[in-house]
Amino acid sequence: MNKTLIDLQIVSAHTGIPSQQEFERWAELVCSHIEEAEITIRIVDEEESRALNREYRSKDKPTNVLSFPFEAPEHAPLPLLGDLVICAPLVKSEAQAQQKNETDHWAHLTIHGTLHLLGYDHIDAQEAIEMETLETKILAGLGIADPYSE
Repeated sequence: MNKTLIDLQIVSAHTGIPSQQEFERWAELVCSHIEEAEITIRIVDEEESRALNREYRSKDKPTNVLSFPFEAPEHAPLPLLGDLVICAPLVKSEAQAQQKNETDHWAHLTIHGTLHLLGYDHIDAQEAIEMETLETKILAGLGIADPYSE
């Protein structure tokens, strides 16, 4: 059985943030093929999200989720997958705008970000199809509708 450890850092005043157990459950679904994984999930407000997005992606605006994969040295393999930074106010506003359940949107963004930590991407069309298909399958197992339909 795999074990995914989440270091949850909440620096947002936003309410409605999922529990540690929920984040662990979602990440474990993505990491089911890994014996042990550790992820830091930092819940932030728009200011920090914008600063990180500007610094690391040259985009001067907040974003819903940022993924920072950790690359362990070959001589010292560690179970650290990396860090996710999720912007709580954007999760709420996107869920409302897209008429989605807010917790379902948290689950989607956590799963999406965790897939990025495992090396999945959506830069080209084929990669996007592969990643979105996997996301949709995992979300369906949670009873969550396909976030890419429509």
